[in-house]
Amino acid sequence: MRKDKEHAANYQNVRRAHWDEVARKKDAWTSSGAYYHQRLAHIYQFLVAPQQRVLEIGCGMGDLLASLNPKLGVGIDFSNETVKRGAQKHPQIHFIQGDGHHLSLEQKFDVIILSDLVNDLWDVQAVFKEIAQLSTPRTRIIINSYSRLWELPLALAQRRNRATPVLSQNWLTVEDITGLLNLADFEVIRHWEEFLWPLDTPLLAGLCNRFLVKLWPFRYFALTNLIVARPLPSNQSLKEEPLVSVIVPARNEAGNIPHVFTRTPEMGKGTELVFVEGHSKDDTLAVIEKAMAANPERQCTLFQQTGVGKGDAVRLGFDNASGDILMILDADLTVPPEDLPRFYEALRSAKGDFANGVRLVYPMEEQAMRYLNMVGNKFFSLAFSWLLGQPIKDTLCGTKVLWKKDYELIAANRAYFGDFDPFGDFDLLFGAAKLNHKIVNLPIRYRERTYGSTNIQRWKHGWLLLRMVFFAAWRIKFL
Repeated sequence: MRKDKEHAANYQNVRRAHWDEVARKKDAWTSSGAYYHQRLAHIYQFLVAPQQRVLEIGCGMGDLLASLNPKLGVGIDFSNETVKRGAQKHPQIHFIQGDGHHLSLEQKFDVIILSDLVNDLWDVQAVFKEIAQLSTPRTRIIINSYSRLWELPLALAQRRNRATPVLSQNWLTVEDITGLLNLADFEVIRHWEEFLWPLDTPLLAGLCNRFLVKLWPFRYFALTNLIVARPLPSNQSLKEEPLVSVIVPARNEAGNIPHVFTRTPEMGKGTELVFVEGHSKDDTLAVIEKAMAANPERQCTLFQQTGVGKGDAVRLGFDNASGDILMILDADLTVPPEDLPRFYEALRSAKGDFANGVRLVYPMEEQAMRYLNMVGNKFFSLAFSWLLGQPIKDTLCGTKVLWKKDYELIAANRAYFGDFDPFGDFDLLFGAAKLNHKIVNLPIRYRERTYGSTNIQRWKHGWLLLRMVFFAAWRIKFL
């Protein structure tokens, strides 16, 4: 034990002296590595929303951390020279000279970053256990580490002062890091590869780093692996039951409205029904008003849509809902309201941050979905799983469930995607993926309609969905 401590102390002292020397010589180097760091900052700016509490361990001079515009930015580095220069360069960042193996902070953070650090640590698992003490259930851990397949090119670049010199490194694969995270009670949400060409070469850098590195087989030759993880959910449930709001967009659904009242179960602290009527040609509005009067025991609100499309109706309902958990229930009741408690439990138990209904697992009733619609849904589920880096088994199932505080974050960051989605499903899926939420798929038994006809236009809306695939690829996958 004593020798282990001596070896660890010697390891740290040698590296501290090395990084002190690197900091002193930084100004004398060429700026060829600037492209790599600028591109890395661009990736992190996509992953980390502004105005969050962000901790970076092994922060260097704080350039990456400062680029994220944090509400609270704390950078820890064990090189005194690096910390001193970083504090002069970025006075808005709180720098601490310290060791990631022994953190003594009391603050909890929204995001914790380990950028190009794990390959240089003495005990990676010990550091992961330290950051677990600084995490909440909603904290996201973001790690990037380089592949040792690039050992020779990087060594040559270091000799020519084109890359930061490093000492002997650990060799950690994505699987190794995933296993160590799991031992420290974290789970990986997704991982992917970046950088095929780390030099600022016109056209070639963009082609390699935005497109080719995301495709097979080129991604296997990437320089950098990125991992997003979250704390594993604890076995302890919430002390208080949350209030649930069920948003019911309703257009030409008069015959289904009474069943919404009789079949939607009470969940949590209480269940609020939020109806949004959307320019119906039948008497849907009058039926909702009559049903509300006949069911005074149910907490209900009714809004008339001023815009068009289900997406607009969902946003109106979400913005006016009073619940802690928001659910979408299509008024056609092809998703049984009796299944909603499953979605509630998925969020309440923290098994996921966003629950997405799936119609494509269990057998459907005969007239529930036409064959070509089924094929289209299968295609889009595969496409969006690849685009978002998480399994998305059914993009267009109307039932989606999330915490209201998460919806508010999605709405606050909506400008990144714009108001592009008439359905509302993709706005939520894209927003959840960008915020690194864990999306869970919940299979349901899809029913055929008993009243009215679908508002979906197969070919028109199919073309629109295809355009959304390309839009998502540009804004998420090939950013």
